[in-house]
Amino acid sequence: MTKLKFSFSFLKKLPDHEKKLTFSTLLTLTRIAISPVIVIAMATFNWGVAFILFCIAAMTDIADGYLARWLNERTFLGACLDPIADKLLVLSCFFTLAFVQSPLFSIPLWFVLFVLCKELILVVGAITLYCRKGHIEIHPTWLGKVTTVVQMGFIIWLFACYFFNWIPVKTYYSMLGIVILLVLSSLVQYTIIGIRQLQK
Repeated sequence: MTKLKFSFSFLKKLPDHEKKLTFSTLLTLTRIAISPVIVIAMATFNWGVAFILFCIAAMTDIADGYLARWLNERTFLGACLDPIADKLLVLSCFFTLAFVQSPLFSIPLWFVLFVLCKELILVVGAITLYCRKGHIEIHPTWLGKVTTVVQMGFIIWLFACYFFNWIPVKTYYSMLGIVILLVLSSLVQYTIIGIRQLQK
């Protein structure tokens, strides 16, 4: 318990403006709230609803970052919640797609576990870095942003396939391969960044 309190004691040292709820942070929270609704729509085969809600969630991902910069509302709270919202949205959809019984193609379970392991490795690495250095600098890279965008685009495309009963198998495997390559590349990049911070 002592280590846990020490690890999160820095939250008390943050100025109030870093912990306040801004409009951009509310958009991030909206994305978190929409995620379980999308999962329910997928589980009940309401692909049109899932498609629309996911598009709205994806737009909040674009809008919250833009507004945070434009309105100068960048906060520590927003910086922490934004990647959590993205991972929750993408992983919950991938998990559901892996277990939904569809006459079309579905996401293989090994792919979902691969993406999950990547996120767990990054979380463990970040915690380790913080415990070793006493601080941590987390900045999303362009590769990380592209990976998230492509994953969201892949999910939107799958929803469209389910709704319109499309079965473009070659496109499916091509997109799956691209996502795997990007996820692996971003893992390597963030690992290198973490090692460099550890060596400073």
